[in-house]
Formats: sequence, C-alpha cells, structure tokens
Amino acid sequence: MKLEFGNFYVKDVQFGSETKYENGTLTINKEEALAVVREDEHITKADLVIAKPGDNTRIVPVKEAIEPRHRVGGGTIFPGVTEELMQAGNGTTHCLKGCSVLVVGQHWGGFQDGLIDMSGEGAKYTYFSQLQNICLVADTDEEFEKREQQKKNHALRWAGMRLAEYLGKAVADLQPEEVERFELDPVTKRAPEVQALPSVVYVMQLQSQMEESGYNDLVYGWDTNHMVPTFMHPNELMDGAIISGSFMPCSSKWSTYDMQNNPTMKRLYQEHGKTINFLGVILSNLNVALEQKQRSAMFVAQIAKSLGADGAIVAEEGYGNPDADFIACIVELEKAGVKTVGLTNECTGRDGGSQPLVALDELANAIVSCGNVSELIELPPMETVIGELQALARDGLSGGWDNDPILGPSVREDGSIIMENNAMFCGDRVLGWSTKTMVEY
Repeated sequence: MKLEFGNFYVKDVQFGSETKYENGTLTINKEEALAVVREDEHITKADLVIAKPGDNTRIVPVKEAIEPRHRVGGGTIFPGVTEELMQAGNGTTHCLKGCSVLVVGQHWGGFQDGLIDMSGEGAKYTYFSQLQNICLVADTDEEFEKREQQKKNHALRWAGMRLAEYLGKAVADLQPEEVERFELDPVTKRAPEVQALPSVVYVMQLQSQMEESGYNDLVYGWDTNHMVPTFMHPNELMDGAIISGSFMPCSSKWSTYDMQNNPTMKRLYQEHGKTINFLGVILSNLNVALEQKQRSAMFVAQIAKSLGADGAIVAEEGYGNPDADFIACIVELEKAGVKTVGLTNECTGRDGGSQPLVALDELANAIVSCGNVSELIELPPMETVIGELQALARDGLSGGWDNDPILGPSVREDGSIIMENNAMFCGDRVLGWSTKTMVEY
C-alpha cells in the first residue's frame, strides 16, 4: 500500500460567504455547513462555534473529535461508515492539519464525554487545546440519549463526520503545502538489510465491551465487539478505517482524530528501515469474559510470532476491566519470545495509593504510564462556555459529580470546577503524544 497525505496547515478559522482554504485560513459558509449537519432528521438544533488556542473558553460535553479530510479521486474518508465500503490506505488524502471538528452536546452529556479548556491550567491536559476547533454544538430528538447511560449518540457522531468531509472539500483541488508518504513492502518481500533489523509489531486494543449498545469502536463500519485479533496495514488505520465509539471514561478514550494521527504509528514508520523493521499492526479488541480475554491474547501472540516479530508495543484503550486483556496480551507475547512494551494509563485513586492496574504479572515489566485517571484537577472559571457546564455534574460525566460529601459540587457557583482527570477529553493520549510521566521518590 502507498498512501500520501497532502497537508494544509490551518492557522485560522472564520465564517464567510464561501467555504474555502487560502493562505492558512479556513473560511466556512456556516449555513451551508449546517445544512450538511441537518441531513439527519434526528438533529433538532445545531450551531457552529469556533474555539481557538488561547481563548478563555471551556467546551463541555465533548463527544468526538475528527480531522477534516478529502479523499482525492473520490470516495468517503470513513469507508463503511458514512458511505459504501472501500479499501483505505492507498492513494492520496488531503488533510486540514491544526484543526478539528468537535462534536459537542448542546444540553446532554454522558459517561464517555469530556471537557476541553482552550487556555489556562486546563489547556495542558488535552491535545485539543492546541487546535483550531470547529465546534458542532447540537441536540437530537432521541429521548434515550438524555436518559440512558449507554448512549449511541449516532446522530451527533455521524453529523460530525459528514461535517469533516464537507470541510475537507475546501482543499480538494489545491496543491498541498506538505506531502507525507507512507509505504511498506509486503512483510515477506523486504530488502535483506531491512529484514536484518529487529522486527516490531504494534498492537492496538480497541474498546469493544458494550456488546450491542452501538458504543464500540468501528473498523470499516464493523463493530469491534464481533472481531478477533486481525493483522492490518498501518495505512488503513491512519486513513479512516477506524472511527471512535468508545464508552470508556473520557481521558482514556481514543477519538477518531487520534486514530487519524496516531503518533506511535508515525514514529514506527520513521524508524522503519533505520532501527527497526515495522511489520504492521495487530488490531485486537477488549472483552468481558476471562476466556474471551485469554483467547484474544493467544491470537495476538500467534500472529506476532508467525510474522517473526522480535518486539511489540501494546496500547490499551481504557482501564479497569480492560487491564486484564492488556496484561494477558503482554504475558502471551513475552511467553512467545516477543519483547513487549505496554502503553496505558492507570487508576491509582485520588491519593495515588491504589494498585495501578486491575491485573499484574511479572512478565509485564516494561509499561509506560500515561497518567492517573483519578487525579483531581481544579480549574478556574472561563468567560465562555460552549455547550453546557452543568453537564459535568448533572449527567454523570466520568470525573464529575453533583455533590461530593467532602469536595462539594464539581461545578461551583462562580463557574470554577473540580473534577477527576477522567473527565478531560482524551487527556491521557495513550496513542503516543502524552506529556505525562512518572515521578520517582
């Protein structure tokens, strides 16, 4: 597979009479863009609001983030989801870098939704404070979205993807400012000097524990709850084959933007042919029953060993119950002779004193921590709130609460907040751009 990303670097976003990209500025015809959003009859209210780095702005509840793109030569940027199934990972895709579409609930949040601050103390906790964000603030007529914890949010998420595709058309016929190329020869057809390097495989454990809820990650539109570990080309995964649907507490989830811009995958590509032989990606899921977890771990180890992997990186989406899948996978890989490094966050409690992972093993001796999901964060009030601040407390966002007997309300009368890191949108950044680290005492 040969994939080219034609990149356009967005430095400013504004509204205007025509949707276009010129000299680093993305201009959006707001009414035209909202017409794309309203193609779904379940969208009852919708607006677009721009949030820029440095703004005194808080965004909550954030449900999803997507990079606007356009597939040159035709076809959807999310095959099997927004349009018909097609192969991702080949050809040219134009990307609007430095910006994202954020899907924001107008009134109702949920367990898996999060918060973004565009400036101040909170900005350091989430990557999205660095981007020009086009916030789709919307509501639907689906009553269950207001009442049930296991929300599908289908209408809002799909509207965000359609909006990202619409915005991507602004650069459809333009000459990219930069071109990134990604190409790997077939595993058995590589040059001898590449074959001689240590072979590494990347294992992504996608969230898939909600059975038929509609809130699992999708691969080519296929619910990952139904899959077994599968070897895939990294180009597919960066080119829209995966969309987020994670029900995990928000700091742990991987947004679609994260999938599109996976830093670990890009770094493995950079090292390919220099220090390592990057074999590709094993997609695995996260299971509920212990036997299912062990089966998936065995599948991963068998695929890695059959490929001739010397080493592996395993990334876990989520924590708690998924820790058992994470550790089992590392153990099976190590037993198969594949040296393995794990990437995950940890849940050590507000005081940092609890066991970091639900399951542990002596063979899992090389784990990179991306932070404590239970860490308490206090943030000052912001001048502007996009969405609804009370969603943090009222709707049970992970990390927020109505009234803690010791800490009081999560949302205070002056607009300041106290919450757990759990509520920070994609805050732990397990896919490779986390800025958190460990402190030794």
